[in-house]
Amino acid sequence: MTPANELRKSKAERTAEAREKARLIREAQLKKDKRNKLLIGWGIVAAVVAILVIVALVVTTTMKQNAPIAGEGPTPANGNAHGGVTLLANTDVAKTEPATVNAADLPDAPKTAPAEVVAPGAEAEAGKPVKVVLYIDFICPVCKDFESKYNEQLTSLRNDGKITVEYRPLGFLDSRSSTNYSSRAANAAACVANESPDKYAALVDSLFAKQPAEGSAGISDNDLKKMATEVGAQDISKCVDDKTYRPYVAFTTKEANAIGVTGTPTVFVDGKQWGKGDSAQTPFPDFLQAAIAAKG
Repeated sequence: MTPANELRKSKAERTAEAREKARLIREAQLKKDKRNKLLIGWGIVAAVVAILVIVALVVTTTMKQNAPIAGEGPTPANGNAHGGVTLLANTDVAKTEPATVNAADLPDAPKTAPAEVVAPGAEAEAGKPVKVVLYIDFICPVCKDFESKYNEQLTSLRNDGKITVEYRPLGFLDSRSSTNYSSRAANAAACVANESPDKYAALVDSLFAKQPAEGSAGISDNDLKKMATEVGAQDISKCVDDKTYRPYVAFTTKEANAIGVTGTPTVFVDGKQWGKGDSAQTPFPDFLQAAIAAKG
């Protein structure tokens, strides 16, 4: 049809064409709206599935981390029967004999707090450096504060051969995280004591430096593994995943309760508890120096 003929279209024809165009536009819009609704619907479904997967992973991880722990288990190499790893000069640690511990063999905490807490293995030994024994919890903010204030002095005296420093990590504050972080961190530390004892002090420093807040989930097991690697320790992945030393941590925690330890940090210097009785008002550096002086 020529332009001239198009100009001669009747009004009815032009109206019909306009209606047809409108119909086609309307149908195209309806198809577009339907397609968008489908895309939105599938997007919502995908988002819900992703959320469910994340929730499932979180629940599975939490259940795994909070799973019951065996009552009996091995001590780590370089860990003593009271849950401690003793730091000597520089990166050396005290050697220990392998053993098996079982929390079921220990008594429960006393109903009445003892007048004096006696920590096994913390007593003075003639001709030996002063023993500093620290009951700690890796999520305990007061423990972190103690380390911040006194670690430099303790390290200097240790390197001079005047003292030894023994850490006994506990699971006292497991309830302050949703994943039993205290015990998980203590297990990771025991793994390093077993695999790379010369990196133990560095890991303890790192655990306090990166201490999570109470009430949080704490540091994940994967990040604990990375922290060990970052301080130069061998891979502890299997040890962490298998919870190898969680029974050891449980034993240490129950023994601490049984002797009357009620909080962390609890500090002993040659068997005498700092901050109690006669030492209640004595600054820790003075208390420690007095013990060193007494050794001559």
